[in-house]
Amino acid sequence: MARRYTIRSKEEKLSIVKQVLAGSSIRAWEPEIGHCQVRDWVNKYQSEGEAGLEPKKKPGNPLSRYERRKELTYEEQLQYQIELLKRELLKKDAEVARLKRRNARKEGDAQRK
Repeated sequence: MARRYTIRSKEEKLSIVKQVLAGSSIRAWEPEIGHCQVRDWVNKYQSEGEAGLEPKKKPGNPLSRYERRKELTYEEQLQYQIELLKRELLKKDAEVARLKRRNARKEGDAQRK
């Protein structure tokens, strides 16, 4: 069964952490919030304070910010094209590296014959 990830707000995490620190059981929460997750929030709160409970931005597809919008400014169109070209260049570099490894194996096989 696939996991469903829920991003919890800082306020929600903070209220849970404060209740746990006040004496409530870590395992007393809804089934969708694991006790390990609550324990991690408590540890972050104790080490970093409220700032540790802020939701973190996760890296993702750099093109998504351009693809979701209907109209882009000229600068944004250029940035989108740059990102597309960077992605294409990475694919080509990977293909070149793969072909080099393949040729090196073939040369090694030819020398053994």
